[in-house]
Amino acid sequence: MSTNQQVSPTAMSESVDHAAIDDTITSRQESSSFAAILKTQPFWVFIAILAIGVVMTFASDVFLTERNMFNVTRNFAFFGIMALGMSAVICTGGIDLSVGSLMGLTGIVTGLIMQTGYGIAFGFVGCMAAAATVGLINGVLIAYLRLAPFVVTLGMLAMARSIAMVISNNKMIYDFGPDQELFEWIGGESIFGIPNPVIVLAVLTLVFLFVYRYTTWGRWVVAIGGNAKAAKLAGIPVERMVVSVYVISSMTAGIAAFLMVGWFGSVTNALGLTYELNVIAASVIGGANLMGGVVYAVGAPIGAALMELIRNSLLLGGIDALWQQFFVGLFLVLAVLLEQIRNRERSD
Repeated sequence: MSTNQQVSPTAMSESVDHAAIDDTITSRQESSSFAAILKTQPFWVFIAILAIGVVMTFASDVFLTERNMFNVTRNFAFFGIMALGMSAVICTGGIDLSVGSLMGLTGIVTGLIMQTGYGIAFGFVGCMAAAATVGLINGVLIAYLRLAPFVVTLGMLAMARSIAMVISNNKMIYDFGPDQELFEWIGGESIFGIPNPVIVLAVLTLVFLFVYRYTTWGRWVVAIGGNAKAAKLAGIPVERMVVSVYVISSMTAGIAAFLMVGWFGSVTNALGLTYELNVIAASVIGGANLMGGVVYAVGAPIGAALMELIRNSLLLGGIDALWQQFFVGLFLVLAVLLEQIRNRERSD
């Protein structure tokens, strides 16, 4: 005669291999995270950077030299800093065409303040104040008066450049007062072989990475880009958020201008001329969606690095530097095309 045996819950729990379950969950999470990374645009742009780097290593003996790497990293840092702010604007579905002219304006403001004998701290404060003012004007006109971002920032592009010419009397500034050596060191020198602008870019990238991932501001920026009307209904202060991203975009342009003027050791109102194209391209190539709602903090420096690597490779390859903008435009179009394909896949 058979008997029914009952297994107690305690016995059942003892028979379960909890370690195996934990390992399975962990492996799935790691696999999922890795798969998610593979789908991001910054990852594939980074792969393209590595591929170009490998090719140039064999094509040019100069490419991997310490001096060339120093120049490449320093040069892309300026655009990477600006692209961090531009990416936030693009994530909300906007655009900022004024960043190049703003560099000229803030650079002149910095130079004029330091030329009169004020220290570097006053120069930096003046630079940031001028940048924030321009960003505030852009943001208010766009957010509260409902003007098109393209029109507002295109108008500011012209106005900021004109103001820079007026206040500088169209002259070069090369005397930066008692803190000139410190100013030039900040923009043009290095710490442990790493250019100072690269260190600033790395710090700002970490800040933006934290902000997008862990703060309410970061989540709201993405939400507004995804659907501004829904964000408004959800109680998000859309207008104030839009103003804030334009202020941040302008201030990152101001930081880049401050560093670049220190590197050059002089400034004219032509500083930053046509830089807006490179900054927008770096942001979009780095994964910022022109339709809004998608942004990667690490994408901005990666996109800027690709563009500078292209420029450097053309020069080392003996190709006319006039082709640089062609390849920048080409990669910009390819980045937008790739994003369009991904959007269709998501919708399907």
